Amino acid sequence: MTDVALPQTASADFPLRTRLIAAFMLLFAGAIWGMGFVAQSTAMDSLGPFGFIAARFAVATVGLLPFAWLELRKARRLRESGKALPDHGTLMPEWGGYALAGLAFFTGMATQQVGLVTTTVGNSGFLTGLYVVFTPFIVLLLFREKPRAIVFPASALALFGIFLLSGGLGGSLNSGDWWTILSASFWGLQVALTGRLSERTGLPVTLTTVQMVVACLLALPLALVFETVSTASLLVALPEIIYTGLFAGGLAFSLQARGQRYVKPGPAAILLSSEAVFAAIFGAIILGERLASIALVGCGLILAAILLAQWPQKRPKS
Repeated sequence: MTDVALPQTASADFPLRTRLIAAFMLLFAGAIWGMGFVAQSTAMDSLGPFGFIAARFAVATVGLLPFAWLELRKARRLRESGKALPDHGTLMPEWGGYALAGLAFFTGMATQQVGLVTTTVGNSGFLTGLYVVFTPFIVLLLFREKPRAIVFPASALALFGIFLLSGGLGGSLNSGDWWTILSASFWGLQVALTGRLSERTGLPVTLTTVQMVVACLLALPLALVFETVSTASLLVALPEIIYTGLFAGGLAFSLQARGQRYVKPGPAAILLSSEAVFAAIFGAIILGERLASIALVGCGLILAAILLAQWPQKRPKS
């Protein structure tokens, strides 16, 4: 995607109420994804990684299409009335970026799901959280946009908090751990692209829908070739498919795309990293996993990182 010089508004220029609502959207998305870790893990008992991805995002696409259609209609009316920038509300100027975001989305999801075959939910949560560290550097490489200085210590604090939350890896990395580390790099790319595309086009739901469609279309042939997908296995995993499709898929990623219109990628990544906290909470409630005292300290550090990343930035004197 080429870095076209379009007018952009710094997140600090939006009203405080707007930024707080956007931050809450990202935090809520993290909570939904935290529960999704449990569903993704249990679904693997009956479905392969690509079959599960194809099924969940087929459901997500069906759920999102009516909202994407309404969003496009509203955007068209705004353009025709002159109340929006000429390129807002249309996919055409950014088709390459949408395709790249969809590919990053699919690859991040696929490598994470493959990793869950051989790694634990705790390790997956920690290693996926590495995208908090990757995102500011990806933004710098892609868009030559230097992150705020506060993002770097906040990212380090969040990463250390996730590490404590997982209790540490306690040994060498297995193949699933390495797949998950790879997924974190693609999630960092997806977060960076989603923020830029949401800001430019003003179509967060449509952007999310495109990513869902790309993921489904890429996963389906892989599932049919390399895995055994049956009606019985789909029925067994139906609750996980519905939850991850409609909630962890459609709703959460729409919240991400909306929230990132008003929150920069670095702070957004830290807010979204709260999924590790919620994964631990839901794991304790649903799977009976117990939180050690060191994990509770990790939760506190992640919440501190979230607050630190949202600390008001002083504007340069004109």
